[in-house]
Amino acid sequence: MIIDVWAQPTLAGRPGRLPMPEITRLFEKSGSAGLIDAAIGPDELVKMMDEAGVDVLLLSAWHRPGGWVISNDDVAEFTSRHPDRFRGLAAVDLADPMGAVRELRRAVEELGFVGLRVVPWLWELPPDHRLYYPLYVACVEYGVPFCTQVGHTGPLMPSETGRPVPYLDRVALDLPELVIVGGHIGHPWTDEMIGVAWKHDNVYIDTSAYLPRYYPPQLVHFMNTYGRGKVMFGTNWPQLPHDRALAQVAELPLSPEARAEFLGGAARRVFRLG
Repeated sequence: MIIDVWAQPTLAGRPGRLPMPEITRLFEKSGSAGLIDAAIGPDELVKMMDEAGVDVLLLSAWHRPGGWVISNDDVAEFTSRHPDRFRGLAAVDLADPMGAVRELRRAVEELGFVGLRVVPWLWELPPDHRLYYPLYVACVEYGVPFCTQVGHTGPLMPSETGRPVPYLDRVALDLPELVIVGGHIGHPWTDEMIGVAWKHDNVYIDTSAYLPRYYPPQLVHFMNTYGRGKVMFGTNWPQLPHDRALAQVAELPLSPEARAEFLGGAARRVFRLG
């Protein structure tokens, strides 16, 4: 089973939603600007997944300061249409702590979502800020992971919020029952992210937004040895096409066991996909 743990619906056909110029610029630099603004519905996306050999996408909603870009209900259009192929990751308004907890509760209990994602650079608040902690407690209570971005920002926003140490390390120390998934590898602090994932049993890494040929050698070594089962495949689709990413995964010097864990085994356990 191949599971992509970081993807999102495209932005087309969402009237009244806020624009996302930072993401548009990132996709332009990645050569995939046409996809992010394309109208790709659930059925068409399943067809694309079938052609690439991808079994499951974790689709994330997006909330930025001021309003929704992709709502949880937008994501639910995909997960309800093809529940065996799409699972949802909730977004919330970090500036409204109680409202955020209520929305997370709705997303998990009513929409069947399997995690929460908050991208710190959008809010310019590192993950050890007090506004996150009610959400962390809710994630533990509901048994769902907290997913976030680590490393520098491709968008033109400050990168400091993406440092694994001290911020994510502090959260993991405060809440050892919280499952944390740090997406986007953590570059240029990859060694910090590897160290935090090794140190804390409930901390994981996903490789979204980086083609496999650009994975740092120390990350590949971690995946193959003492970090087997701690790193999960992600693309940030539609930034990176699945066929291209998976062709490059096949070229990585991974053992069969490490490859199976990376492509789906770890994600099945972490997100309780069955």
